Amino acid sequence: MRILVVKSSPHKKGSSNLLADEFIRGAREKGHEVVEFDAARSSIHPCLGCDKCAMNGKCIQDDDMATLEELILSSEMMVLVTPLYYYGFSSQLKLTIDRWYSFTTRLSEKRMRTALIVAAWDDKDWTMNDVANHYRTLCHYMNFKSVGEILGKGCGNLSMTKATDYPRKAYELGKSI
Repeated sequence: MRILVVKSSPHKKGSSNLLADEFIRGAREKGHEVVEFDAARSSIHPCLGCDKCAMNGKCIQDDDMATLEELILSSEMMVLVTPLYYYGFSSQLKLTIDRWYSFTTRLSEKRMRTALIVAAWDDKDWTMNDVANHYRTLCHYMNFKSVGEILGKGCGNLSMTKATDYPRKAYELGKSI
């Protein structure tokens, strides 16, 4: 299976990317092809809301979203990876999600398998409520089949993250696909 991992942390060596790398290691060991896209280091502009695409056409903007669209539509699974920023997705990930608008019809028809990986500094029980609900609503709306969530609480930096069980859980999720 071809799995696209969309990373979105401004911190290239940050906690969410550590968890993503563990997922990738597990998925590759299982024999899957894994492709990575770094939304934080890409040139992607906000959706203009012009509706020229009519949710099923070419976006009028010429940026890296065309590459990401091709990667998404040619993959069987997509993993969304983000640090938790103010209890939601990073702006870099949210920007890419908003730009799905131009191919929403084709994307929702795929019934794509997805997973979510989040790393947060806080370790309180309620820390991940909003980001998890956003992801689940997105899955419902887009006809995605979620195969798992790694909601890494208490993962504020690399040493904190490595001291948790979340890297192992991310690896096991990758191996379970």
